[in-house]
Amino acid sequence: MNPHADSARRFRQLHAQGVLRVANCWDAGSARLIESLGASAIATTSAGLAWSRGYADGDTLPVEHLLEAVAEIVRVIRVPLSVDVEGGYSDDAVVVAGYVMRLARLGVVGINLEDGSGAPELLCAKLARIREACARDGVDVYVNARTDVYLRGLVPPERRVEETLARAALYRDAGADGLFVPALTDADEIRAIASGTTLPLNVMLRSALPALDELEALGVRRLSAGSDLAEAAFAHARLLASAFLRDGRAAAAPRMDYGDINALFAPRD
Repeated sequence: MNPHADSARRFRQLHAQGVLRVANCWDAGSARLIESLGASAIATTSAGLAWSRGYADGDTLPVEHLLEAVAEIVRVIRVPLSVDVEGGYSDDAVVVAGYVMRLARLGVVGINLEDGSGAPELLCAKLARIREACARDGVDVYVNARTDVYLRGLVPPERRVEETLARAALYRDAGADGLFVPALTDADEIRAIASGTTLPLNVMLRSALPALDELEALGVRRLSAGSDLAEAAFAHARLLASAFLRDGRAAAAPRMDYGDINALFAPRD
């Protein structure tokens, strides 16, 4: 059996029912930790991964750094991996498709690709080229099209649902497999978007989101932590480092046992 095809098939099945919970990683260590907690799939956070490599979020990460980080993650996990490629690190659709194929050759079975503040037609062009490349190379990549209508306030509030559904239709026709709408939190609007598209709906963790069981009833099929875990890890490290630099003491904070951490990376059969 083709390992990539099997992993891709499993990843697609995870969007078919229930709510796939994706606790986003930012490096190989965090990916392995998340996997050890029972995650059925793992996705990267573009922000956290960029920060771990010393770059700001926002399409500034050199692609070679992305590929190196992904290769490290693939080496230590066995569950399906999806990678946030931001806007694709290029406005050239052919170039973006080439990057995605390089990720697929590493074992990646899904990507997030966003429209940002750009024209929807640009994302459509990238989606179409990715689909052509997948067909040519005989690989399956689940493409989660992210629209920033809500996150960036691209239209007035009363037009957000309409605009999101219009873009969803465009992206579906261009080859998207899923729809990611970060900053969408209102139950009525979630229901309207989920029922107005055939694409599985992905929302991002926010305190204002309905509870998990309600999200499922509303039609959500994927919930992403986004950069939340990476932000919390930075906050925790800042607390500990500040205390140490101030008085040479360890701050009172939870810690994972050294041996337990080390055991995560022991060879596995």
